[in-house]
Amino acid sequence: MDFPNDFLWGCATASYQVEGATEADGRTPSIWDIFAKKPGAVEAGNDGSVACDQYHRYEEDVELIASLGFKAYRFSIAWPRIIPDGVGAVNPKGVDYYVRLCKALHAKGIEAVATMYHWDLPQSLQDAGGWPERKTAYAFAEYAKACFKELGPYVDKWITLNEPWCSSYLSYLYGEHAPGHQDMNEALRSVHHLNLAHGLAMAEYRKSGLTAPIGTTLNPQNQRPATNRKEDVFAAELAKAINTDVFLHPLIGKEYPKVLKTELGIEFPVEKGDMELIAQKVDFIGINFYNENPVIYDKNAPFHFSHAPYWHPETDMGWPITPQGLARHLRYFHEETGGIPLYITENGCAVREELINGRCHDIERCEYIREHLRVCRQAIKDGVNLKGYFVWSLLDNFEWAWGYAKRFGIVYVDYRTLKRYPKDSAYMMRDVIAGYGDL
Repeated sequence: MDFPNDFLWGCATASYQVEGATEADGRTPSIWDIFAKKPGAVEAGNDGSVACDQYHRYEEDVELIASLGFKAYRFSIAWPRIIPDGVGAVNPKGVDYYVRLCKALHAKGIEAVATMYHWDLPQSLQDAGGWPERKTAYAFAEYAKACFKELGPYVDKWITLNEPWCSSYLSYLYGEHAPGHQDMNEALRSVHHLNLAHGLAMAEYRKSGLTAPIGTTLNPQNQRPATNRKEDVFAAELAKAINTDVFLHPLIGKEYPKVLKTELGIEFPVEKGDMELIAQKVDFIGINFYNENPVIYDKNAPFHFSHAPYWHPETDMGWPITPQGLARHLRYFHEETGGIPLYITENGCAVREELINGRCHDIERCEYIREHLRVCRQAIKDGVNLKGYFVWSLLDNFEWAWGYAKRFGIVYVDYRTLKRYPKDSAYMMRDVIAGYGDL
């Protein structure tokens, strides 16, 4: 297989997408609980109130993870379970759930990789202004401090934020994710306050005395130019600046991209000391990758670029399958960061599929994953410091605004019975991890 012996093979989920039990044991509503009630916000009016019910079925899922040979499970902690009011008192029952989950993982020799924010902001904090407000970053720091104190002995790797691009632009500019706002100023303020939240959490972690690796996860979008005309090359530069470098550059001690101010007039609400906080050393960076799009220069678009047509086959999400885009992303991150350890913290695809006699033959997903693993293998050979791969997702689950209409899991979930059925892709991953995968 040519993957290093210590390469970390994992699978991933997120709290609101799989846990369910949204009113159990002191948990309060998140922005997604409220957003899902908005007519038309989520496909078929679905919500995460039951999801995969992992809150009650986590032991079954841990057994499943172990049976497939995974060495790590990336899950997220639900802020409304740990601090129901967003700030203030810690909820012991919420803490207890994640302690039990981590202990179950460790009993099977599986690393617990915990993401502290995967989009389920307590609604009370949104009512107070949400991520456009600076005080939300400080609330996150207190929440992170509670996580470190209560769960520190049980977590093997920490991730501060998942995909701040989504938490800012999809949530506050495009309105596709909770809380569903469409305001450029709110989105740009959220970009900085999410970066600041990461920095404040890092400061708390370094004071905690904990030694497990800690990093963050981005979903970079380094779109390629549709042509080699200089205006389209510039469009790709703008796309990279607004989608990727506004998050990556502050992490590594650089300023926000200057081209955003000169071309678009964009500035961020930076206060004294912010950039130093954000730039504290991380132990790794996670990359979530699904696709890459070509772009053209478009003076009339908000960020002066637009997506161009492409020739590639698509997943069930309508996303192009572009594994070489992952190669470009990995090279870019390796060069920009000076070789910091990288993990693929999400990679996978939605497939239109069905369960027949207890089996799901998702050959399209198998090929998608294999193509991206080939890229990972070559990147390592080329010197990229890639340390692990987490497939998205362990289970079919609540796919945000798409509800339950899109299936990303390597395990099929019958949403009527909640019974789990490993798909062909699960068995393929089992073979890959065991060293017998056909790449």
